[in-house]
Amino acid sequence: MADVILEMKSITKEFPGVKALDDVNLVVERGEIHALIGENGAGKSTLMNVLSGTYPFGSYTGDIYYDGELCQFKTLKDSEAKGIVIIHQELALIPLLTIGENMFLGNEKKNKFGYIDWDLTYNEAEKHMKQVGLNESAQTLVKDIGTGKQQLVEIAKAFSKNVKLLILDEPTSSLNDEDAKMLLDLLMEFKKNGLTSIIITHKLNEIIYCADKATIIRDGSTIETLVKGVDEFSEDRIIKGMVGRPMDDRYPKREHNVRPEVGLEVKNWTVYHPLYHEKIVDHDISFKVHKGEVIGFSGLQGAGRTELAMSIFGKSYGTNISGELYIDGKQVDLKNPEQAISHKIAYVTEDRKTNGLILGESIRFNTTLARLDKVCAKGVIDVTEEKNAAEEMTKAMGTKTPSVEQKVGNLSGGNQQKALLGKWMFAEPDILILDEPTRGIDVGAKYDIYCLINEMVDNGKSVIMISSEMPELIGMCDRIYVMNEGELRGELDAKDATQEKIMSFIISADK
Repeated sequence: MADVILEMKSITKEFPGVKALDDVNLVVERGEIHALIGENGAGKSTLMNVLSGTYPFGSYTGDIYYDGELCQFKTLKDSEAKGIVIIHQELALIPLLTIGENMFLGNEKKNKFGYIDWDLTYNEAEKHMKQVGLNESAQTLVKDIGTGKQQLVEIAKAFSKNVKLLILDEPTSSLNDEDAKMLLDLLMEFKKNGLTSIIITHKLNEIIYCADKATIIRDGSTIETLVKGVDEFSEDRIIKGMVGRPMDDRYPKREHNVRPEVGLEVKNWTVYHPLYHEKIVDHDISFKVHKGEVIGFSGLQGAGRTELAMSIFGKSYGTNISGELYIDGKQVDLKNPEQAISHKIAYVTEDRKTNGLILGESIRFNTTLARLDKVCAKGVIDVTEEKNAAEEMTKAMGTKTPSVEQKVGNLSGGNQQKALLGKWMFAEPDILILDEPTRGIDVGAKYDIYCLINEMVDNGKSVIMISSEMPELIGMCDRIYVMNEGELRGELDAKDATQEKIMSFIISADK
């Protein structure tokens, strides 16, 4: 008989104007890795927030049985007391505190006098850090370790709470391939010791690699649960369950009509670090993108791709920038993002939540931010015009929302990305720089964004795509530049490119 640790029965959760979950059922067995899959907005994170008590008992209908006991969690602490710990996509760490301070924040180790026992705090922290293979001092500031290690701190923090059911929401979305694999291997190692995990991810290869079962949710309802070794457990089969149909081609077909005219050319571009002025971040980089062309930038984390893009976008990154910039064959000196926008350049940041959108404001407010002049009359915003513009962009992007007055922070990740793209499409760019445009979003939303890119280049625009997903670059680009350690290491026609060829440029650069 199956040893069930968690059963969620007939869970229904509504927000104003939206039924986020509709009679959802989930069964998880002890000691398995269970994937929760669905398109953005399907209800995955909402279901886990119900389980963890983030959405308290009484705000939803249905029953939660954990370890055979009916549970009615009213706070996060209630679920953590039972050993259920959730790690969200946006890590809840304070950069200027130490690892040890972060691990026991709100759960401080105190002596008999009521003061924090720092020796005990750091000793306990390092004990749990060893459990996850994190070989750092517990007194290291969080800001001084990379994203991969910060993810390990969150898991070590979960162990400090005696975790029995670990929930990870998009745990690898900001990790490179090497760190992502290390994290998944760690989960499989924990599984051997009896830990149960629920993982939410859009990276289907990760599900195939580590999950025992996969429950698919579509439009707030449970569709099916696939079992490895029993059901077909392939990417194509999972996609069919997610979107309700097979996706024979994940990259929409496009006529590659690259025009002879060059939209943007960069010559001998060098960028120094904004704080450490002697450190070169990008060195002597030259490239060009034609009208009607998509070029890609590949490289490992820290290669300097984002810094290059931001420095081109009105010197929004770096100091002591040198080199030449040409738009439509004319040399320009863009001193700030405002000048870049006026020259019809748009930069879609990789960090939509921090630098791309104002989460506490509406879709309407965010859509027009980059070009307020288009909805202003005599210096005053015409709210009706702004609303009409936002509705038009929301429709064009296919953003799922009950209203353009919806706060962006309430949208799913994929719909936030569409709102961010809508903001920049409203600015009417001729040169669009996309930095990790499909990070953390599902295959259906990715396809919509790919179609938008194709539409832009069909209209003679120029697109620059930075992506850590090599198949995405090969599937979408006309040419691919490879960067490593702040320098260009190679250039490939996409039709001749393979992941092996791209990696060979990077590996040869490291020798």
